[in-house]
Amino acid sequence: MPTVLRYRGYRFFFFSLDRGEPPHIHVEKGNNYVKFWLKPVCVARSRGFRDHELNDIAEIVENNINILEGKWHAYFSR
Repeated sequence: MPTVLRYRGYRFFFFSLDRGEPPHIHVEKGNNYVKFWLKPVCVARSRGFRDHELNDIAEIVENNINILEGKWHAYFSR
């Protein structure tokens, strides 16, 4: 499960078995978890985060979309 970014206590990662799905990123902090689709940036599912936190995470995803997509494609194109 490659970690692609750590920011403000959030860990952004994906699972090696995610190959068959469209590009997305998993984010966790403590026991809270969210999965964001990357195009368009939107919540796929969430557990524990409050709405304002999801908005903050969505902004982080949008601000780092090139890094996240690049890491996704680099990993799964092997």
